[in-house]
Amino acid sequence: MLLCPAGESDVFQGDTEACAHRRLRPAPPEAWGQRAQALNRLQDRNGLRQSRDPHKHFAMELEDEENMSPSGTDAKENRGVDSVPSGDGRTPGPADGCLLSNGGGGGGGGGGAGRKRPLDEGSNGHAKFCLKKRRRAPGPALPKNALMQLNEIKPGLQYTLLSQTGPVHAPLFLMSVEVNGQVFEGSGPTKKKAKLQAAEKALRSFVQFPNASEAHLAMGRGLSANADFTSDQADFPDALFNGFETPDRSEVPFYMGSNGDDSFGSSGDLSLSVSPVPAGLAQPALPGPPPFPPPSGKNPVMILNELRPGLKYDFLSESGESHAKSFAMSVVVDGQFFEGSGRNKKLAKARAAQSALAAVFNLRLDQTPSRQPIPSEGLQLHSPQVLADAVARLVLDKFADLTDNFSSPHARRKVLAGIVMTTGTDVKDAKVISVSTGTKCINGEYMSDRGLALNDCHAEIIARRSLLRFLYAQLELYLNSKDDQKKSIFQKSPRGGFKLRESVQFHLYISTSPCGDARIFSPHEPGLEEPADRHPNRKARGQLRTKIESGEGTIPVRSNASIQTWDGVLQGERLLTMSCSDKMARWNVVGVQGSLLSIFVEPVYLSSIVLGSLYHGDHLSRAVYQRIASIGDLPPLYGLNKPLLSGISNTEARQPGKAPNFSVNWTVGDSAIEVINATTGKDELGRASRLCKHALYCRWMRVHGKVPSSLMRSKIAKPSMYHESKLVAREYQAAKGCLFRAFLKAGLGAWVEKPTEQDQFSLTP
Repeated sequence: MLLCPAGESDVFQGDTEACAHRRLRPAPPEAWGQRAQALNRLQDRNGLRQSRDPHKHFAMELEDEENMSPSGTDAKENRGVDSVPSGDGRTPGPADGCLLSNGGGGGGGGGGAGRKRPLDEGSNGHAKFCLKKRRRAPGPALPKNALMQLNEIKPGLQYTLLSQTGPVHAPLFLMSVEVNGQVFEGSGPTKKKAKLQAAEKALRSFVQFPNASEAHLAMGRGLSANADFTSDQADFPDALFNGFETPDRSEVPFYMGSNGDDSFGSSGDLSLSVSPVPAGLAQPALPGPPPFPPPSGKNPVMILNELRPGLKYDFLSESGESHAKSFAMSVVVDGQFFEGSGRNKKLAKARAAQSALAAVFNLRLDQTPSRQPIPSEGLQLHSPQVLADAVARLVLDKFADLTDNFSSPHARRKVLAGIVMTTGTDVKDAKVISVSTGTKCINGEYMSDRGLALNDCHAEIIARRSLLRFLYAQLELYLNSKDDQKKSIFQKSPRGGFKLRESVQFHLYISTSPCGDARIFSPHEPGLEEPADRHPNRKARGQLRTKIESGEGTIPVRSNASIQTWDGVLQGERLLTMSCSDKMARWNVVGVQGSLLSIFVEPVYLSSIVLGSLYHGDHLSRAVYQRIASIGDLPPLYGLNKPLLSGISNTEARQPGKAPNFSVNWTVGDSAIEVINATTGKDELGRASRLCKHALYCRWMRVHGKVPSSLMRSKIAKPSMYHESKLVAREYQAAKGCLFRAFLKAGLGAWVEKPTEQDQFSLTP
C-alpha cells in the first residue's frame, strides 16, 4: 500500500471507461525518514526518471492538479516520490520505504475500510491507471526537422560520435549515422547540430519532395510570403541542405563536390545520390542537377579505402609561400602512382584519392560544369587532372628554388607563369623550361626603335618569350654534331626544315586566368551547379581587348585603333597592347614559335593550358579558340589548336597587396633570374633584356648561319632588317592574316598592332 499523510487523497483521472481510485492510509512517522532517504537517493542519480511502463508510473497533468481538493496539496508535493522507480530501474518496494498493497491486507493490515473507493471488479487486486491524453494546441502542426523525419522513415538509427576537435570554448563535434548501408557524417558546435546535419545528408540521399513547401517543412523552415513559384529554378534549391546553422568554412570537414575557395565543396555541397528509394517513399524526380556517381557524405579517401582497403599514403613534399603552403601526397593503387596536392596533408590525400578514383574506377567526384577539364583534340598522353597538378607544382617549386624559398624581394608577385615540357607518358619526367612573373606593360615614352625594350611584361607573355630562347638552344644543339642530334627535341621533317619529336609536348601554367576575354567574365571561382555561362550570346563575349600602358586591366578595342603611330605615342597617346587572352588565341593559330623561327621549324603548339585559379572552362575555351572556330583558308601545317584546358585541384590563393612594378624571367640553363622594370622594359641599370627583340634576333642570325639552305622552310638570301626577315615566313604571315580576318568576321574587333617603326632595325651598326 502507498503511504501518504493522514487525511489526504489523490485522484487519478483517465479517458477510459474505468479508472481506479483508492484511499491512501496514514503514513507512520518512521515512513517519513525512509521516504526522505529514497528521495535523496533518487536525486543523487541525476534526478527523477519516469518509468518506461505507462501502466505503473505516469506524470500528472496541470488540469489534474487544478481539480484536486484543497487537502491534496501535500500529496501533490510527494506524489512523484511514490511513483518513481528506484535507481536500478525497478519499482520501489518495502526496502525503499514504499509499501504497495495488493488488494486486501498484508504489510500492516488495512482492508477495504482503508480505501476511499473499492477497486473495480475484474482487476485481480490491481488498480487500473489510465494516461490522460494531452490536449493539442490550436493551429497548424509544427514542422519536423531532418532528425525527426529520418527517425520516422528509419526508426532506431544509431548516431555515433566520431571526434571532438577545437578548443573548449568552441568545440566541433563530428557525428555519423548509417542508413541503407551508407555512412553519413555531420559536424557542428553541438552534438545535436552535428546529428541534424548528418540526418540532412541521409535524407537527401534517398528522399525527394514533390514541391518546395514539403521540402522546406522537412528542413524545418517556413516559406516566405512572397515566394516565387514561377521561377525557372528547381523548387528545391541546393541551399536547403547546407545545414541549419552552417559553420565557418574553415571548420567544415572536407568533402568533394564543389570548388569554392577550396576548388571543392564543404559538407553541405553534396548532390542527390542515386540510392534506391523505398516503395512507399517514391516521389516524382525533380529537374535540375544530375546525381553524382559517388555516395553522398563520403570523402574520396573513404570511398577509395572501401574499394581498396589498406592503402598507404606517402608524404612527398611541402612547397609554397608562407601564406599559401602546398603539400603533396601520393598513393599507389593497382600498381599506378597517383599524386595530390593541397593546403594541408588531409586535402592532399583527398586529391590523390580523387585522382585514383577517376583513373582506376572512372569515378568523377567534382561535377561542377565550369570546373571540368576540357580535353585536347590532339594527342593526350596524360590524365588531365594529374598533369595539371603536376605542372603547377613543378612551376611553383622552381620559382621557390629561384627565389630562396620565396625569401627574395623579387619573389613578390601577382601572377606567376611557366612552361613545362614532357617527353613521354610519365609526368615525373617533366621538365620546367621557363618561369616568369609580371602584370604590366611598357610606358609609351620608353619604346625602343632598336628592339632593346620589352613591350609586354605580363607573366604568360614573358614565359613564351623565354621558351623561344630554349627552342633556339635546341636547334643549335641539333646542328652541333650527330651525337647531339639525339639529345635535341627537334628532328628533320620530310616536308623540309625541322619539327618537334612526337612525344615532346609543352604545357603553359598561369597562376590565374589570362587578362582579357578569359578573365573579364569570371572574376570569382565557379560554384557548385553554377551554369557554364549565364549569357553566352551577349555582344561583349569574345571581344578583342587591349591592355593599358603602365597599368592593369583591359578595355575593348576601338574601331579606329587598329593602327598606332610612333609619333602619336611619343606625343602622349596611350600605347595599346593586345590582351593575354587575345595573344593566346593567336598562338593557337600561328604557333608559339613566332615568325622568325617559322623559317626553320614547323608550327609549335601548346598541348595544355593550366590555370592556378579562376578557371572557368567555358570562358577560357571561348577566349583561346572557340570565338574563332570559323577560321578557314589556313596554309598547310597550320590549324586551330585546341589544347587541354584545366584548373588545378588546390586552387591558388589570391595574392594580396599592390602589384610590383617588376617582372622576373628564367629559362632552363640560366644561373639566376633576370629582373626587368616593366615600365621601361629594361633592367634597373638600363640594360636590354635577354628576351628583347634585338637579343632574339641575334640568336636567330646565329642559327641561320648554321642551317643549310636546303633545310630552310622559307628561303632568305641575306637577312638585313628585322621587319624584312619576319616577312620571309610567308606561311606564318598568311596564317596571321586569316586570324585577323576571323576576328573581324565574327564582329569581335580589329587587331591593334604596334607602330611599325619598332621593327625597323638591323644588327649592323
